[in-house]
Amino acid sequence: RKGSLPTLALMAAASVLFSAAYAPAHRIGAVPALRRPLAARVPPALLDGSAEDGAAFSAAAQLGREPGTCDPYDPKSAEYCSPPEPAPSSLKRTVRLGVLFFLWYSLNTAYNIGNKLVLTAFPMPWTAATWELFFGFPYVFLLWSTGLRKTPKISLESIKLLAPSGILLAGTHVGGVISFGLGAISFTHVLKATEPVWSALISALFFRDFLPLPVYASLVPIIAGVSLASLKELTFSWMSFIAGTGSAVTSAAKAILSKKVLDGKSLGENLTPANMFAVLSILGFCAILPVSLALEGPAKASAAWSAALAAGYTTPYLLKLLACSGFLYYIYNEVAFLALAEVAPVTHAVTNTVKRVVIILASILVFKTTITPLGAAGSAITVAGALLYALAKNKYK
Repeated sequence: RKGSLPTLALMAAASVLFSAAYAPAHRIGAVPALRRPLAARVPPALLDGSAEDGAAFSAAAQLGREPGTCDPYDPKSAEYCSPPEPAPSSLKRTVRLGVLFFLWYSLNTAYNIGNKLVLTAFPMPWTAATWELFFGFPYVFLLWSTGLRKTPKISLESIKLLAPSGILLAGTHVGGVISFGLGAISFTHVLKATEPVWSALISALFFRDFLPLPVYASLVPIIAGVSLASLKELTFSWMSFIAGTGSAVTSAAKAILSKKVLDGKSLGENLTPANMFAVLSILGFCAILPVSLALEGPAKASAAWSAALAAGYTTPYLLKLLACSGFLYYIYNEVAFLALAEVAPVTHAVTNTVKRVVIILASILVFKTTITPLGAAGSAITVAGALLYALAKNKYK
């Protein structure tokens, strides 16, 4: 219903603030070194969000990841900053984790559905993607100006180093939004699950970085599944396919850039995972804005808005949709930071796979997407292959 997205957004904001305020501290000092792949990358304070002023740690830990591994600021993965799976503890922690993962799934699903509603009413994907990246500005500036979150201190030189990653983040986002607008949400997520394939290819071609044979073998189901899903996708669009695949490629490139180029470089102070995401979002917005204006300038946007009004949409409803999509995009990332910082790599791989399945199923139900049995099989094989890759990468790292 029209009022459901704003209500969910407000509930999400309250839940995030509550979770952040009562997040339990997790330290890794007692964990044996062999079980601490993050020790050389991330200070213990990063795990509980209490990094001290002046803390400067590896740019790879702040910024980079490979698909199937974890990163402190990237909701897709959390291995570099996740502690080993803790022993069963209190009911309070179990309940809190359950709430966080429920919120992560719900907000991510709500964003995907809300974004599709925006693009259905107002088919301007570049404008929508630019707006969603911009929406983080007032949110983080409010936190920084009120002292609720420490303001990052970053030099111009560091901004230059981070700019390519910000551009790739924007490319990843706009590619996904374009694909959502031109095709089914379920198919776009199948395409985005091919990121490990592109990561392996880019690493081998440009950096001569090769993986163990079992890890390469785990890529076969991904390729086979996408091929099958594409052949049997009833709403197949080449533009949707290219945009969705481009989103996966730029995401893989961003991860490799972070790991290979920025590793070991100190970037600034107070660059917690959430602040790093904010900085990259700002850089991504600045990069995408000129392109968005060139491709979908005020004249086209005005015409699309008038067409939406003529189709029966109202201005308050359209503004509400845009506000909700921008807020949900940013806030689900914040929730993901809280959730993924507390689980081990294998747990994350499983939960991330379940999240993708939830989004695919929810989008099929909400939009009544028709999917053939072979198309469903291809989607399932692709998602399962992504999980298999994550597990294989973790085993042979």
